[in-house]
Amino acid sequence: MASGTGVRDSLRAVGGPVPDREDLPRYISPLPAWLEDLGLGLAWAIVGINLVGTLFGFWYYRFQFASEPIVLWPFVPDSPLATLFIASSLAAWKLGHSNELLNALAFFGCIKLGAWTPYVLLAFGEGFSYLHPAMYNFLFWSHLAMVVQAFLVHRYSDFRVWAIVLALAWYTVDLVLDYFVPILGDPHHTAIPVADDVIVWGGASALGIAAAGAVVLTLAATVLALLTRLEKLRARSANE
Repeated sequence: MASGTGVRDSLRAVGGPVPDREDLPRYISPLPAWLEDLGLGLAWAIVGINLVGTLFGFWYYRFQFASEPIVLWPFVPDSPLATLFIASSLAAWKLGHSNELLNALAFFGCIKLGAWTPYVLLAFGEGFSYLHPAMYNFLFWSHLAMVVQAFLVHRYSDFRVWAIVLALAWYTVDLVLDYFVPILGDPHHTAIPVADDVIVWGGASALGIAAAGAVVLTLAATVLALLTRLEKLRARSANE
């Protein structure tokens, strides 16, 4: 396998400069350096893939759009918005206009929705039997790839606290509307193949199980984002 330096040098020739990697703990920077370099070097390809995924996601949500009030449409296509955020974040960085709010939204979205979808696919496995195995696997692995993308953001973002707060606010409102206070009609979470009030296991309802995953992942994204900010400041202070 090529060394991190070798990969970085190769990608500078193909995809342009790759930001240096800061000395961050593994728990907030879990990807090997060569994989981060590869992802950032192929950023435009990843942007294109995410935009295609966004279009597919909007198509996938077409029936749910039809059943939701138009005013709440921005809170319906959770995963497609997350892929749009990461595509926009990477594109802005490549164009030399990195945007801290886009970066934070991309990080939160890829952590939360990238992990939540595989979680519900496993939690309600039998209910998803209507999906072709190819579609099931596509949904499972493509969403896990979103989590991987989230851990590219620290290479070009400062993780400003104000941006983290705004991203948390957006995903908290989304969480409340999806599971707790729908305002109009029923909860607006991504459709699951079990009625919300059905008891699935351990005395928990389907809605409760889906909500628990979303709450935990929103908190996890918040903690990881704040720790990333703190560790980046520590690393920079150590280098001064």
